[in-house]
Amino acid sequence: MATTTEPRHYRVSEDVSHIDPDADIGLPGSFPFTRGVQPTMYRGRPWTMRQYAGFGTAAESNARYRYLLAQGVKGLSVAFDLPTQIGYDSDHPLAAGEVGRVGVAIDSIEDMTALFDGIPLESVSTSMTINSTAIILLALYVAVAKRQGVEPRVLTGTVQNDILKEYAARGTYIYPPGPSLRIVTDIISFCEREVPQWNSISISGYHIREAGSTAVEEVAFTLANACAYVEACVAAGLDVNAFGPRLSFFFNAHNDFLEEIAKYRAARRLWARLMRDRYGATNPRAQQLRFHTQTAGSTLTAQQPANNIVRVALQALAAVLGGTQSLHCNGSDEALGLPTEQSATLALRTQQILLHESGVAQTADPFGGAYAIEEQTSRIEAEAESLLERIRGLGGTLAALESGFIQRRIHESAYRAQQAIEDGTAVIVGVNGFTDDTSATPPVFQIDPENERAQIARLRAVRAGRSAGEWTRALADVDRAARGGDNLVPPIVAAVERHATLGEIADALRAVFGEHLDSSGA
Repeated sequence: MATTTEPRHYRVSEDVSHIDPDADIGLPGSFPFTRGVQPTMYRGRPWTMRQYAGFGTAAESNARYRYLLAQGVKGLSVAFDLPTQIGYDSDHPLAAGEVGRVGVAIDSIEDMTALFDGIPLESVSTSMTINSTAIILLALYVAVAKRQGVEPRVLTGTVQNDILKEYAARGTYIYPPGPSLRIVTDIISFCEREVPQWNSISISGYHIREAGSTAVEEVAFTLANACAYVEACVAAGLDVNAFGPRLSFFFNAHNDFLEEIAKYRAARRLWARLMRDRYGATNPRAQQLRFHTQTAGSTLTAQQPANNIVRVALQALAAVLGGTQSLHCNGSDEALGLPTEQSATLALRTQQILLHESGVAQTADPFGGAYAIEEQTSRIEAEAESLLERIRGLGGTLAALESGFIQRRIHESAYRAQQAIEDGTAVIVGVNGFTDDTSATPPVFQIDPENERAQIARLRAVRAGRSAGEWTRALADVDRAARGGDNLVPPIVAAVERHATLGEIADALRAVFGEHLDSSGA
């Protein structure tokens, strides 16, 4: 949240004289990639326009995806409901009232097939925001592609698969950190062999920022998690130069326009140096930080919701000027509910106007060399690096999570930001400044209450129609792999193909790995 502070003044002699133009800034597409990962950036390859969507049933979400593709979306981004995220089937008692509410309900391969009905998976890039059950959703996606006659090797997209930030910022974890890291590395290893064009992890600062962190903390904690994943993969015998190019990141686009541009540049530079100097990556693509961006949901206001159109446009522009590889713009009505078709379309049009009308895509890193940008880039990098070293001194990311250090830092920053709003230091237009009582509430998207009953009926029909021998043997294979050292993805693919449900597979893993209980005291 931007606050009113003393104005920033920049003088080259004091603020940027320490910057080496070649070593610190360089050229777009060259180490340390401060100015972007491609030499020509958007002139050669525009960012992928994604729209995050998913609600109710698979059929309803499929209709929204087809609509968005017809409007010019180049990649799908799937939101899953809470039961799907935490490994419960739709008829589980804990799923009651949550089925299809914040995303689409996926219980079986039949739901996943309906979700992508008529959508050619060989030519559409799909991002799935899923973590603790990422291995099951990836298996379902691979199985549906096979049903379509599509080889896994040609699939493109991303599975978030970033479990560590769940312990710090979101809470949709299932298993303890150790087994969760094993699942992460199994996914990365499987994708390296079988789905080589797939981004097997999207290391997310987005949710860290939504939980209240600062820009510096977003960079530091995201890269701390990334370091833990790299170290886990190396310990599992994977080659950093082979899996490194498929690591991807996911950042927030917040309100402080110049700081956000600098944040992305600093994250790229710091990651390039970490991969080269700490982990010995020599492949330039393994040194590159490629990232997706979503505009900041936490900045949207229910008061004067039309103002959110302006907020989203500025945040999206910061992401583009910062060199994002793909982008999702939030709907202006998302502080009130799921986006309507109209607001989702306007969010997409925002991206299209930026690309085709604004001219910003014609220059790689247009703000490169500006005193304000370069000073802030160096400041964010230095402060994030210092925080990374502090985490390393605590024993690494897992130790910092177990002690509650990361959680406490986020909570403290969130508290300070809220205090600034309450005392008026930070002005939020329409909330604590420039308020009025004349703003009309726009129509809000409604979920059909019958969806939950219909979803449960479909789930039970799947169970009734399957071969008991096949799915029980498949679950036994999952159990055997979990207790041993075999990669978990192939038996889970086989299990979903034999109509084992998401909840049943998650329970099979629960029986082996147990469940995580937060004991950090944060």
